[in-house]
Amino acid sequence: MQDAVKQYLTDLHDRITDAIESLDAEKFRRDPWRRPEGGGGESRILSEGSVFERAGVSFSHVCGASMPQSATQQRPEVAGAPFEAMGISLVFHPRNPFAPTTHANVRFLIATPRDGAPAWWFGGGFDLTPYYPFDEDVLHWHTTARAACLPFGAGVYEKYKDWCDRYFFLPHRNETRGVGGLFFDDLSEGGFDRSFALLRSVGDHFLSAYLPIIERRKDHGYGERERDFQLYRRGRYVEFNLVYDRGTLFGLQSRGRTESILMSLPPLVRWDYDWHPEPGSRETRLYSDFLRPRDFLTELRGR
Repeated sequence: MQDAVKQYLTDLHDRITDAIESLDAEKFRRDPWRRPEGGGGESRILSEGSVFERAGVSFSHVCGASMPQSATQQRPEVAGAPFEAMGISLVFHPRNPFAPTTHANVRFLIATPRDGAPAWWFGGGFDLTPYYPFDEDVLHWHTTARAACLPFGAGVYEKYKDWCDRYFFLPHRNETRGVGGLFFDDLSEGGFDRSFALLRSVGDHFLSAYLPIIERRKDHGYGERERDFQLYRRGRYVEFNLVYDRGTLFGLQSRGRTESILMSLPPLVRWDYDWHPEPGSRETRLYSDFLRPRDFLTELRGR
């Protein structure tokens, strides 16, 4: 099963790389790496592009003698077991404040306890973090997310959307990181074929969810005010990734390549002390209308 998953992930790595390079004047730097404990990967980084200030998409395939603690919270039976993990992880930070940041991840893990049967599972999803949201963009994003889930039964989109809203939440700010999308983990229900098919559907729908949005917004006019707000809101992205993100914790705890793990961080960011947006401004609308769980498909249709 590992061979089939790896073949899909490496193909997805190439497809996403090609699509982003077709939008930007810059090309990805390809950076293969190995880790002493076993395995490696290839990080692809695009910096200071015409569209993307930073874009990173990385494939990793690592193994180790003991499953990291961050991956055993829901599966204590594999604590300390030898493991193998592979996945694609990406974060795109556009230059234009009207173009949203996005993150996606699809992954497969298998652990082999010394006194038990092997345990495997999938995880992943994608989410959107706009700074100046457009209703049509958010509606398109969630419509595509729902399409990725439709072949797998009623309620699947709703389940993974709700999981995304709960996962990408900053308790110390009492706000979601963005407008959500899909998130799932510890997926093995229904057997390998169904679980792998769901992972592929999520991975295959990412570009059709994001590309129309970035193409609409990459050339939108903006000024210093919008740029400052973008850098301020990027601070929330950093806070989540360094404090709460399970993927970041897994990478660091498994002694993965630090540069590749932290490629998700934006190149520029700012924190302003006790800042609040002006009442009635576009910045205020981000907080009031979008940084909370909503049924976007129902509420934004017909506007």
